Amino acid sequence: MLRVYTSTGGERFMMTGASVESLQMAAGPTVDSSAHFPMWIEAIWRDEDGSIYAWYHNEQAGLCGGKMAAPRIGALLSTDGGKHFTDLGIVLRSGDGINCNAQNGFFAGGHGDFSVILDQEKKHFYFLFTNYTGPAHTQGVAMVRMAFEDRAHPEGAVHKYHNGEWKQPGLDGALTPVLPAARAWDFAESDSFWGAAVHWNYEIQRHVVIMNQACCKKEWPQEGIYMAFIGDLSSPSSWTTPVKILDGSQIGFAPGYYPQIWGTGAFETDTIAGKSARLFIKGRSSWRMEFTQSPPPVEPAPEPEPEPEEDPLGR
Repeated sequence: MLRVYTSTGGERFMMTGASVESLQMAAGPTVDSSAHFPMWIEAIWRDEDGSIYAWYHNEQAGLCGGKMAAPRIGALLSTDGGKHFTDLGIVLRSGDGINCNAQNGFFAGGHGDFSVILDQEKKHFYFLFTNYTGPAHTQGVAMVRMAFEDRAHPEGAVHKYHNGEWKQPGLDGALTPVLPAARAWDFAESDSFWGAAVHWNYEIQRHVVIMNQACCKKEWPQEGIYMAFIGDLSSPSSWTTPVKILDGSQIGFAPGYYPQIWGTGAFETDTIAGKSARLFIKGRSSWRMEFTQSPPPVEPAPEPEPEPEEDPLGR
C-alpha cells in the first residue's frame, strides 16, 4: 500500500492506494503543536521500525506590514503509522535578516521549497532547498545534510554546504548555493532555479533533480522545467548543468510550479524510480518519462588498407 502525504498549508492530507495512479483521499494526520502552522509536508522517510519522519515548509507570514513571508524548514516524527505527528522543531533557518524591500512579491527572505533524500549508503539525509535571502551570490538552490543517526533529534544536527565543506549550522549558518541565482530574489524580475525535487534512479544509477525556473518577469512566471543529474550527493560540484525539458508555455495551466517525478513500479515513490516514471506538476500528471543509460559512442571501424596491386611483370 502506497501512502502519500501532501498539504496546502492550513490542512494536511493523506492519500493511499496500490500505486501512484490509484490514490484516493484518506484521513489526514494530526500534529501535536500548531506553533509552526501553516506547514506544508514536503518530504517523508519511513524507518524500518515503522517510524515516519517528515519535513515541512513553514512560512512566517504577515511580515512587512502583512505583505510578505519568510519560510523555514522543520521536522516531524510519527510512531503510530502516520496518524499523529510530533513537531521536532525548526531545523533549517536563514541567519540573514528580513528584507522588506525585496521585490519578488512574496518572500522577504528565508529557506524553503525543498526535498529530502537519503543517500545510497544510508549515512546522510540531504536537503535540496531554495535560499531566498542574503547577499545575491548566496541565493538560489542550496544543500544541507544530516547524519542518519540524528534523524530523531535533528535540531542542531543539520549542516549547510559552504565553501566546499558541510560544517555550517542549519540554524543561521552561512551557505554556498550549488545553483546560484542569476538574478537575486530581491528583484521583481528574478532569475533563479527553485523548488528542486530529487530522486534516486536505479536505471541510470544517478540522482535526478527536477526544478522550476523563475525568469525574468514579475510575479515568478514559470520559464520552464529543468533537469540535472548528480551521482555523489556529498560532492555538489558534480552536478550537471540543468537542461530544460519542458517550456513553461507547454505545461497547459498556470502557474505550473512544483515539478516532481514518481516511479511507477512496485515500491517506487517520489524518491526512487527506474526506467519508467511519471512527471507531476502541481499534483497533475499528463507526462510519462523514460530513463535509459546512454550507450557509449560507437567508433567507426578503420578503413581497410588497400591491397597492393599485382605487378604483371612480377617485379
